[in-house]
Amino acid sequence: MQLVLATGIVAAALAVVYIFNQIREILYYRARARELGCDSPPWMSTFDPTGIADLVKGVKASRRKQFPTYVQSNFEREAIKHGRTVGTLRVRSPFFRETIVTMDPRNIQTILALKFKDFGLGVNRTENFEPLLGHGIFASNGKYWEHSRALLRPQFNRGQVSDLSLEEDHVRAFMTVLDRHVKPDGWTSLVDLQPLFFRLTLDSATEFLFGESVNSQLVDHQPNSDDDVNFAYAFDRAQYTLSIGARLGPNYKLAHTSEFTRMVKSVHDFVDYFVQKALAEGASEKKSADEGRYVFLKALAKDTQDPEELRSELLNILLAGRDTTASTLGFFFYTMADPRYSHIYRRLRTIILEEFGTYSNPKEITFEKMKSCQYLQWCLNECLRLYPAVPMNVRTAQVDTTLPVGGGKDGQSPIFVRKGQDIGYSVFLMHRRKDIWGPDAEIFKPERWETRRPGWDYLPFNGGPRICIGQQFALTETGYVVIRLMQRIDSIDGSQAGPVSHGLTLINSPGEGVNVKLHFAE
Repeated sequence: MQLVLATGIVAAALAVVYIFNQIREILYYRARARELGCDSPPWMSTFDPTGIADLVKGVKASRRKQFPTYVQSNFEREAIKHGRTVGTLRVRSPFFRETIVTMDPRNIQTILALKFKDFGLGVNRTENFEPLLGHGIFASNGKYWEHSRALLRPQFNRGQVSDLSLEEDHVRAFMTVLDRHVKPDGWTSLVDLQPLFFRLTLDSATEFLFGESVNSQLVDHQPNSDDDVNFAYAFDRAQYTLSIGARLGPNYKLAHTSEFTRMVKSVHDFVDYFVQKALAEGASEKKSADEGRYVFLKALAKDTQDPEELRSELLNILLAGRDTTASTLGFFFYTMADPRYSHIYRRLRTIILEEFGTYSNPKEITFEKMKSCQYLQWCLNECLRLYPAVPMNVRTAQVDTTLPVGGGKDGQSPIFVRKGQDIGYSVFLMHRRKDIWGPDAEIFKPERWETRRPGWDYLPFNGGPRICIGQQFALTETGYVVIRLMQRIDSIDGSQAGPVSHGLTLINSPGEGVNVKLHFAE
């Protein structure tokens, strides 16, 4: 009995100490905020201070494949409540944590550039991602990140970006798959383009990175390609786990199940084969079959022979190189299949045929010609505006710092951000703000780019020192695939595509696929 009583007294004492420390911390930060002339942003309306209820709502929205629009609806509700555009909110996160979420370009510029060193990746990114991605460029801070960027940046020079010779073989394989669905009238049966785009970009990315393509598009004709299929599945499943962990914040380990460990091992074993092969070839004087052709891994291996570092950087670039391009292609053709935008498809195809010829008799397609094809660039810009591959992101304050706007009744006062606090920022929401983009912000309108120049209100590839080093590579591949497909496809029927949805893991893609019928001109 005395032991129980003593235990109760100790527990009560610890609770009192905890509450006292919390109150003292709150008062300290309030005083610090006042000293800096800061005010608080509004809270997102909620009944649950633990943050668990909002987490559950977010999970349900994800299962409905509507998470980005769920967050958008929260901001719209607060705008009605406050009678003004609300660009920044305080949100309850598990467990009793406070997260700031912003869609204000001034705050985002501050986070990504003006006070870059004040904001870094939190443990829900670095430690959560480490089992799969190591200390690669997308999963590291400080010296690790600086080293990765210095190592990788030279690999994305103009010569590598503008080399389109590899892409054509993979586009032709894509067409071979589509040909299986073509009926005598020139129309395909209903086909989901989304998994096909992911296979296309996996094939091109692995050839660029490893020197060998997994050739996943033609897997039905390759009975010995089980390892390649397992790799793609394992990579997708592991990414999904990381996305769950990211939403759990410091509790990310709850998502790291035994299945996740198996998927990671499968991915690592697959990549390690190519790493060891490249290192062995580098140590010998024997010439490989791809001698004279650029291979990312071999170029990287000239600068580092650490197998774990090579694996980590390869997986980081594969994540960006495959998934972001496949996502953009999926949303692009999903949009082009929408009857509301059939006139845009016809106009773009007419321009493509004039500039680049037909599918069977093409003119030269070069990096320079694609960049100078204005309407194509407008359409790609508009797709990335409405459907950025990474719609939401998070940084963690490394020191006590401030953001320039979002506080006070009018939302124009600076905000105090304490060390360790998470800051979510959403380019998806920023790209759809009607006060920035006009009342037609939700509409696909390429012509808006005739007079508009991108600034901090348009960040499909992030901004500041962490801006995507492979953005030109991704845009070039996307543009090339769009041109080749539209040369051959003269009409798209998207009547069965369904309403837009979001399959959000680390990357956003059409949640229910891109279910369309295609008509081939040739």
